[in-house]
Amino acid sequence: MSIILAVLLTFGIWTLWVPAVWPVSIFEIGVFVLAGWAVCHTKRQPPILVYPLIPLSFGVLIGSYQLVAHRTVYSFETTESIVRWVTFLCVFFVATIALREEHDLRRFRDAILWFGGITALVATLQSFTGEGKIFWLFTVEDCARAMGPILSYNHYAAFIELVLPLGIYQALRSSERPYLYAGLAAVLYASVIACTSRAGAILSTGEILVVVALVWQRGLVAGRQAGLALARIAVVLVLFTLIVGWQAVWNRLLQPDPMAFRRELDIASLHMIKDNPWTGVGLGAWPTAYPKYAIVDAGLYANQAHCDWLQWTCEGGIPFGIAMVLLFVWSLRLGYRTIWGLGSTSVFIHACVDYPFSRPALGSFFIVMLAMLAAHQVQASNCGAPVDPERR
Repeated sequence: MSIILAVLLTFGIWTLWVPAVWPVSIFEIGVFVLAGWAVCHTKRQPPILVYPLIPLSFGVLIGSYQLVAHRTVYSFETTESIVRWVTFLCVFFVATIALREEHDLRRFRDAILWFGGITALVATLQSFTGEGKIFWLFTVEDCARAMGPILSYNHYAAFIELVLPLGIYQALRSSERPYLYAGLAAVLYASVIACTSRAGAILSTGEILVVVALVWQRGLVAGRQAGLALARIAVVLVLFTLIVGWQAVWNRLLQPDPMAFRRELDIASLHMIKDNPWTGVGLGAWPTAYPKYAIVDAGLYANQAHCDWLQWTCEGGIPFGIAMVLLFVWSLRLGYRTIWGLGSTSVFIHACVDYPFSRPALGSFFIVMLAMLAAHQVQASNCGAPVDPERR
């Protein structure tokens, strides 16, 4: 089951650039079929009941209510959003079933890290030698700033933010292949610098510092081994960052108003929440409702609120926004406990200035990280003590 889920995620991420509906449809249908198969073949094992099931189910329920009660300003987009939230719910269910055992979680975590590392390497090489083509072959609209298969550099940064703590954690703790993991972490970090995402650069740097500090503070790596591990990681991080160059992202960080236009979108979203506090304007309907609340005409189409937190509350109402805040708190607690799961916290923070949850495949990649944290929580509770994924 975990292998099929990994194949679906790989397909979903690596076809994000395709300007058509069929890759999304194949991904969603595949997830639904896999979830149905899991239900039929795991009847003897009750589902893992953890908090993420509540907001994920809430997304489905609030959208369904909006459709039935005609409380959405755009029924078609609300229907599409319901399908996306059902996809997230199914991905979480399948992943928690597939990762019940400690060795399955460990192997899947390694697979996620390797997939992220390979994608980062391809994306970085493509950004310098691809001549504006995806995988050096395909030309699509707005692909000049694409990183591998991901057209949005902010979405790419969010993808790497999920994986980077895994690489740093393994580079610090692994005694078998420390240089390999350090290289993977360096490729991941350097690719974020290459994509010039300001939020991505700040959050990824913060992830490295926090992971190193927590590993050191908890004594997971001690003495001479700790010093060697830190020196090894520092050398390869600096080397790879110098290779891709930091000037472009540094110039973006020095821009005088990083919140230009986003500020106006946020104000419009707050007005939207004020007028629709409890049931929202309809899942997926923010772009349709926005013109009524716009306070500036930038000559651009506002496709998203560029703040998932405000958009969740605009579209699903304050209760839905609160449910997502509690999901953030849940992931922060588990991310702090595991250390390697802190990527979910970073993506939640990144969602303050972007919309990484808008794409089914990219959002599902994040949901899989939540499922990994949930599986770790259940394993720890069953054992009566924290589970160390490095334990053999």
